Amino acid sequence: MISLTGKTALITGASKGIGADTARCLASYGANVVLVARTESLILELAQEINSKGGKAIGLACDVARYSEVKTAVDTAKNQFGRLDILVNNAGVIDPISHLAESDPEEWGKVVDINLKGVYHGLRAAIPEMEKQGSGVIVNISSGAAVSALEGWSHYCATKAAVLMLTKSVHKEYAGKGIRVVGLSPGTVATEMQVVIKASGINPVSKLEFSDHIPPSWAGEAVAWLCTDAGKEFDGGDCSLRSEEVRRAIGLT
Repeated sequence: MISLTGKTALITGASKGIGADTARCLASYGANVVLVARTESLILELAQEINSKGGKAIGLACDVARYSEVKTAVDTAKNQFGRLDILVNNAGVIDPISHLAESDPEEWGKVVDINLKGVYHGLRAAIPEMEKQGSGVIVNISSGAAVSALEGWSHYCATKAAVLMLTKSVHKEYAGKGIRVVGLSPGTVATEMQVVIKASGINPVSKLEFSDHIPPSWAGEAVAWLCTDAGKEFDGGDCSLRSEEVRRAIGLT
């Protein structure tokens, strides 16, 4: 049985999809949750939903591409709940999908700002607080795109590969200080991102039907499981939710 009672978790990109369901899941296991996303109205609505069910949640508008805003979110989590035990670096985008020679350099760069620098900003802001505590868990939402090139996804594949190396690097630097860092590669998940992918018509993933993808709640359960000692064997790398063994261990069928 998973228990996160008394722990505080900060989830980026928490307004929808994997982020929102992860927030619901962690709250259901007793964690205080700090929800951050660019769309304030959506995260405030989710925070209200969680609180109405007996959880403890606050929502903050935050652009992960701006370090100062991420640092403010971490400071708020600590001020509100006294500590920060879990960071879920979930915020990420894949649009616009295109072949590299047709890509917009500015838009390509924005994906780097969110998918890669956003994760770095989360790590940079949270690790000093966790180091003071002598404990903490950081879950970086990864992807099969971190290790497999896909047509039209140069921005996404490159940033997810970089995040995997951040996971490995931070594990090497801070595992001895009580900080666990692990990636979750959930596979394809039924979120709005799949609508964008489907519309692109590029590469085999766009040919899948919405019903082919796992529900985002599965990713939320996987994050909660990785925050327990059961997930320690995956520290410093990616845990794949495509693995039947992993799904059984989490209790997903």
